[in-house]
Amino acid sequence: MVENTVWRRRSQVLMVMFALAAGVLLWRAVDLQVWHSGFLSTQAEARQVRVVDIPAHRGMIRDRNGEPLAVSTPVDSVWANPARLAEDTAAIERLAAVTGHDPRTLVQTVQARRDREFMYIRRHMTPDEAEVVTALDIPAVYLQREYRRYYPMGEVAAHVLGFTNIDDQGQEGMELAFDDWLRGESGSKRVIRDRLGRVVEDLGLVREPRPGRDLTLSIDRRVQYLAYRELKAAVSEHNARSGSLVILDAQTGEVLAMANQPAFNPNNRATLRSMHTRNRAVSDVFEPGSAIKPFIVAAAMDAGMVDTSSRIDTSPGWMRVQNATIRDLRNYGELSLTGVLSHSSNVGATRVAMSLPPETLWSSLRGFGFGDVTASGFPGERSGNLTHFDRWQKIRQATLAYGYGVSVTPLQLARAYAALASGGVMRDVSFVRVDAPPPGVPVTDPGHARALLGMMEYVVTEGTGTRAAVPFYRVSGKTGTARKSGLGGYEEERHVAVFAGTAPASDPRLVTVVVIDEPGGEHYAGGLVAAPVFSRVMSGALRLLDITPDDVRRDEGRVAGTHLPGEPG
Repeated sequence: MVENTVWRRRSQVLMVMFALAAGVLLWRAVDLQVWHSGFLSTQAEARQVRVVDIPAHRGMIRDRNGEPLAVSTPVDSVWANPARLAEDTAAIERLAAVTGHDPRTLVQTVQARRDREFMYIRRHMTPDEAEVVTALDIPAVYLQREYRRYYPMGEVAAHVLGFTNIDDQGQEGMELAFDDWLRGESGSKRVIRDRLGRVVEDLGLVREPRPGRDLTLSIDRRVQYLAYRELKAAVSEHNARSGSLVILDAQTGEVLAMANQPAFNPNNRATLRSMHTRNRAVSDVFEPGSAIKPFIVAAAMDAGMVDTSSRIDTSPGWMRVQNATIRDLRNYGELSLTGVLSHSSNVGATRVAMSLPPETLWSSLRGFGFGDVTASGFPGERSGNLTHFDRWQKIRQATLAYGYGVSVTPLQLARAYAALASGGVMRDVSFVRVDAPPPGVPVTDPGHARALLGMMEYVVTEGTGTRAAVPFYRVSGKTGTARKSGLGGYEEERHVAVFAGTAPASDPRLVTVVVIDEPGGEHYAGGLVAAPVFSRVMSGALRLLDITPDDVRRDEGRVAGTHLPGEPG
């Protein structure tokens, strides 16, 4: 009886305690759900809701005809929360196996960053590779959508286009020059993640992504490939140190093609080297040799010191200026201005230059853009050098006449020849397509420009540049050969070979400059090394652009390369 009474009392106590506990839980539930619901929602959101970036698509770069030159393709990057991943060594090793890392190194890296919440495991994986990572189902390992730049032409147009870094930011070339234009603005959205960090629900946009704008260049990819192919072949054939080639539209100043050797593949960042990635056509300067002589003649004609009927006495084939002797290949005797150019007479050009006041010659050369950038806007463009006339001695003015003591870039030289080709009008260079010829600045008399084009035709038909001839087209141009300077002065074995010219000569459309640096072997002169490249490139470009021939009566026996004259300078 007593035991039953004790048992009943204990049961009653337990029931009261359960009732009290239930009451407390009920009260707490009401408290949390009613009076503290806002606080709890905030805490849950803080732990589960995240704002994530939406990457923006970088604008496409196209050639003048709309063909793609640079495009951005979607890729995935793998990242992890090392604070959570560091404890699972086996998972890290499995992750290393599919992402190309050394397992031991990745384990050490993750553990060293365990105080952080973010680290990249591998950037820019293909969708197939990313699926393999996803299949591992490792907590604290995630994918992030990004974009990778791809260049369909590879190294063919690499120096013009440049490249982006792994974050899709322009680093060189047009990618850098127009980075603000091409680069988009990332957006963002709110999402809910589960405890494994996976997105389980989109809550909506915070900011709409703004894609980058497309850019249309002046480059014609067909002509660009032609220039690249022929320049690469020539540099290889002559075992040269490097080479550059520029093609301009004579009437608009547009760059239709620009190639350099050595080149690089912008699709493979692991192989990028600064010595290969710089655009030599705008960043490397050289002394142009005899390629400057047409501008010496132009300065004298504009000053009224010579005209088309002038005769220049070059006898006996040499002359002294101060302590230096200036020589021709042989004694040409009395020459017309055409003869001075076609024979590339150093003595004749020097006599023309010395007839001018230094300030007059300097001002004329400055007008043609020597010593100044082309205003192309290309990153890293150099201005070359044209020393001010008040620092000239007689020998400086004399050697300037045949291209020493002045330095230019291939693009500068092409722009100067384009001024002659367009009737004496200097225009800015453009890497972006233009719809109409921009206004230019007159730098020489139009009649003198036309006369010089006529004189330079003889360089190609009878003079030092016959290997630059193009079948069925009239060509005006000039050879140049310059010795390179070293620690002990100008060296006998190191040269720069140049040819610059325009076609069709009757109505110039294209201007091309070819520069071959330090050709090896027996031949090194501009007429033998650079002129044949000009011929092949110009011949192909004129046909690709459907430019009407202006010399259909040309004898087939005069096809480029059938005559081999000497080349004095």
